[in-house]
Amino acid sequence: MNNLHHLALGAALATALAPAHAQERTMRAPEVDAREPDGAVRTPEGAVLDTSGDLAYDLSDLSEEQLTSPARPLFRQDSMNVFRRFPPEATAAMVRFYTEALALRSLSPVQLTATQQMILTGVGSGQIKLSAGQQGTRSYNLSGGVTGGTGIRYLVLTYPDPAMVRERFAAAGFAEPEFTRPGDGTISALVEDPGGFPILLMIDPEAQDRSDDGVGIGIGVADLEASRAFYRDFVGLDELESLTDGALDVTRYPYRHGETVIYLHEVEAGLARDTGSAGIQYVVSDAALVDAKGRHRGIAVETPLNRLRGFDLTTVWLNDPDGVTNYFAQVGPASRTAQQEEASAGAPGGG
Repeated sequence: MNNLHHLALGAALATALAPAHAQERTMRAPEVDAREPDGAVRTPEGAVLDTSGDLAYDLSDLSEEQLTSPARPLFRQDSMNVFRRFPPEATAAMVRFYTEALALRSLSPVQLTATQQMILTGVGSGQIKLSAGQQGTRSYNLSGGVTGGTGIRYLVLTYPDPAMVRERFAAAGFAEPEFTRPGDGTISALVEDPGGFPILLMIDPEAQDRSDDGVGIGIGVADLEASRAFYRDFVGLDELESLTDGALDVTRYPYRHGETVIYLHEVEAGLARDTGSAGIQYVVSDAALVDAKGRHRGIAVETPLNRLRGFDLTTVWLNDPDGVTNYFAQVGPASRTAQQEEASAGAPGGG
């Protein structure tokens, strides 16, 4: 990747990961630890990721509290972002579905390569990031729907008016949702995006339009207690009361951060695993500290702590107990690199 490409990509990344109420900074991080024969770790687009040891904290330099406390105090966004990955041939229909039928705010895409874009849509202070392509060894298996296996199995979006939702779907060329009252006091419809991913549309007359109150992320899990511990104790989300969902016929265990709620539901053992169709992104102030917390606890690593060469972008990709990507991204002036350089410049004889 030449310097001009680095500069162009750097500008795009800086725009895409600005504070969330404007637009989140992002990159298409690798979906697997794809090491080349020379030992390099690369993104799917071929950019080399710096995984040298000086990025990481020495665990012996950190206190017990730093290592055992959850990651949430490092969050720099009042929501989480969602990646939605799909076959490239579905791109046009996916964009039309998310921006016209669902009416999510269309944000400026990130041009990753001459042929690859990250398409960004706004949901409150967060984003749903549409990524064409299913590289790597991740599994993509949504058979059986919401209860058919483990992984992120559905998203929840909320609207104030079912008639408006139906009109938008029809105008965009999609079948109108069939809203029902499942008996738990809610009004909802279950639809699928053009890539076959379920979306639960909830109606709340007090909600903001375009689901700008936030998004729900539904995860099927094989070991409920292990997953609850991961999102409660390691990530640090607020554990809410469980609820019975009449539309999906499952018991959901909610975990909240600001506008985003993760809903866990247990599924039968041995069902399909989906580790690639969707993932979760957290914008943090110190990805290296998240990495240290994960190493201390033995959290599974998908892509090790890294920096995209030529940019002040540090990330670590961790997996929950079912292989769901939890991607922690630290970018720009708040990053550890920038903080260290600022401290060095301000020290006697520095800069």
